[in-house]
Amino acid sequence: MDEQKVYRAIGLMSGTSLDGAIDVALIETDGEGYVKPLGFYAHPYGAEVRDSVRACFGKRVADNDTRAAEDLVTQAHIEAVKASGFEAGVIGFHGQTITHDPDAGLTWQLGDADALAQACGIDVVADMRQADVKAGGQGAPLAPLYHDAIVQASDAPVAVLNIGGVSNVTFIGQELVAFDAGPGNAIMDDYCKAHFDCEFDEDGKIAHSGKADRAIVDAFLDRGYFKTLIPKSLDRNEFADLAAQLPEDPKDALATLAVCSAAAVMAAVKHFPRVPEVWYVCGGGRKNNFMMELLRDMLAPSVVKPIEDLGYDGDAIEAQAFAYLAVRSLLGLPLTVPGTTGVPKALTGGTYYNAF
Repeated sequence: MDEQKVYRAIGLMSGTSLDGAIDVALIETDGEGYVKPLGFYAHPYGAEVRDSVRACFGKRVADNDTRAAEDLVTQAHIEAVKASGFEAGVIGFHGQTITHDPDAGLTWQLGDADALAQACGIDVVADMRQADVKAGGQGAPLAPLYHDAIVQASDAPVAVLNIGGVSNVTFIGQELVAFDAGPGNAIMDDYCKAHFDCEFDEDGKIAHSGKADRAIVDAFLDRGYFKTLIPKSLDRNEFADLAAQLPEDPKDALATLAVCSAAAVMAAVKHFPRVPEVWYVCGGGRKNNFMMELLRDMLAPSVVKPIEDLGYDGDAIEAQAFAYLAVRSLLGLPLTVPGTTGVPKALTGGTYYNAF
């Protein structure tokens, strides 16, 4: 890659919510304070990929299932880059997380970065969580430095909330603090698939028609994770057992899950240095109108806005973040800092795969 101040980078993201698309973002950045989004494309993938990945969640040892899923994930990402038509000097490849257990030194993302580089003819930076976990960090969340770059907050504290498979929060003020807050879309999407024969609750209409069980929500908030001090991060299936404790009426059950997810964000505020004046929400969860109503109610008097209010596409943020981190990796800049993952010191990361 040519040595120059500004780089063009592609970022790829396939989330644990398994929403059926690989996000492809193109940005221009110096890896620090300058970021210019240039394009975004969501590449759909079929049920074969989704079901194959779903069968691997929680696995800790490679087997025929993980190898088959990795082949499908890699091919889907190759197709996504080619279909986007984007041209860049580097690709930031997140891969597909199937298991995240940093306390055991494990974070596992499926995807063959070398095959991606060779097929697309573009250098790739991947394995961005591993160095952090090896050094004792949580390996997540990874987007906070990008959040900081695009928000460019004044002295007034703000927060960025990403609602993906799990939800993660970034406090931006005189210091940077980030961690996984709780369940995001994954637990609700799984319930929709099992009980409503749909991939997700569009606009939150089903949950809005139900009534949440406050006793279940209160018991949920009494779990150990919400008492654990930061840094902390979550596996996608951390709260999977909650499904067995829900109300019998499926609409009430989905409403209860939505309230649990929003309440987890509210509970996160106690870990911030100050109460944010504004929350900017990105990720698929911001399209759930019921969820946004809950957040506005629970986080008041703080203001809750979609990140589009800053001029950014909320669907693209995570993919943009991995493009940004790829450039930082090339420059030897930190991808994580103590306030974001608990790593002992600011740390770069990523593995470089040359296309030729």
